[in-house]
Amino acid sequence: MRKSYRIKKENEYQYVYSEGKSFANRNFVLYKMPKEGQKHFRVGLSVGKKVSHTAVGRNRVKRYVRQSLLELKPEIPAELDFLIIARKPSVDLDMFETKKNIVHLLKLGKIIG
Repeated sequence: MRKSYRIKKENEYQYVYSEGKSFANRNFVLYKMPKEGQKHFRVGLSVGKKVSHTAVGRNRVKRYVRQSLLELKPEIPAELDFLIIARKPSVDLDMFETKKNIVHLLKLGKIIG
């Protein structure tokens, strides 16, 4: 996923976090915020040290989430910013289970049908 698809600035994270609507399942939390006039959606990922104490574990979770979103890219509307925050059990998921959880989360948030 290219960098233009990522939320990078702290104030943009905080805006989506404070003003957006949240949805959650056991492994992830989603905050979504509509943003008009964008060419494509943007996503911010957060995997804290409580999820995994090693960088290897945190990076694996981020990589699996990014790949899941890349595969779902055609279904996600363009004018949307959202954050995905990993919870502790997400470190034990494999790629298939991660994608299944992300699809469930995006359906809860009514981002995909």
